[in-house]
Amino acid sequence: MRAIIAGGTGFIGRHLSAELVAHGWEVVILSRSPSKVAETFHSGVIGMPWDNGWTEFLDDASVIVNLAGSNIASGRWNESVKERILSSRIRAGQRIVETIRNSERKPAALIQGSAVGFYGPRNDNPVDESTESGTGFLASVTREWEASTRELEDLGVRRAVIRTGMVLGHGGALERMLPPFRLFAGGPVGSGRQGVSWIHMLDQVRAIRFLMETDSASGPYNLTAPTPVNFRKFARTLGEAMRRPSWLPAPAFALRLLFGEMADEVLLSGQLALPSRLLEAGFEFRFPELAPALQDLLD
Repeated sequence: MRAIIAGGTGFIGRHLSAELVAHGWEVVILSRSPSKVAETFHSGVIGMPWDNGWTEFLDDASVIVNLAGSNIASGRWNESVKERILSSRIRAGQRIVETIRNSERKPAALIQGSAVGFYGPRNDNPVDESTESGTGFLASVTREWEASTRELEDLGVRRAVIRTGMVLGHGGALERMLPPFRLFAGGPVGSGRQGVSWIHMLDQVRAIRFLMETDSASGPYNLTAPTPVNFRKFARTLGEAMRRPSWLPAPAFALRLLFGEMADEVLLSGQLALPSRLLEAGFEFRFPELAPALQDLLD
């Protein structure tokens, strides 16, 4: 079994590569800097440039995972940042489609990255894969991101779309939350009523591997734990795990001054996304509840 990963040196990609190698997969990472792949990984992983060479790894035993895309929360949005967020995702999908279209050999499947931002701001109304797309910039980006590889279905390639929530791991969003709590200044963001669709990194990569290895898996899947919470409960649970108070909120007006539009779309709104199709397919979560997930990572 062979995995070809776009975005394999990112936060999720690094953990996914390790998960796959541990379970007997050969991993090929597409990168603008193949030498970076060699520096990041020790063995079982091959770095290949985007532009040439990787078609030799295409066959009916290979699965492509497309996680490529610029970080949406790296700073304040402006028009150029928003264009980079969108174009980095669309270009990657288009290049994968073009390569497969022009190749005589096709992969068994493609796992297409996406996010629960697809559903737009939903307050406290739960959503699952049957829910239509919402409004806002992130909803628009995820719709186009998902569509960037849809043509592969017409070429006979099985395609599953992973709508990922907040991935909890060593790095990412959790790492940015910890310093205020360590300084006894942690708390919810804004009103704290916005939904947090979270997932432990272990379950994130296990779910991706599950979809890669399940021949019947196609269409959208929410990669979120089955117990989403609002941000107030998330902050309280994190504070309890760290033995710190969680009463000091980050005011919405201050976040808007710092981050502008990004604050409203990423920090001050959210979704309660349920992994209905993943559970129906038989996936079992190691960390279905938030408190044990946080305790595992903090330990």
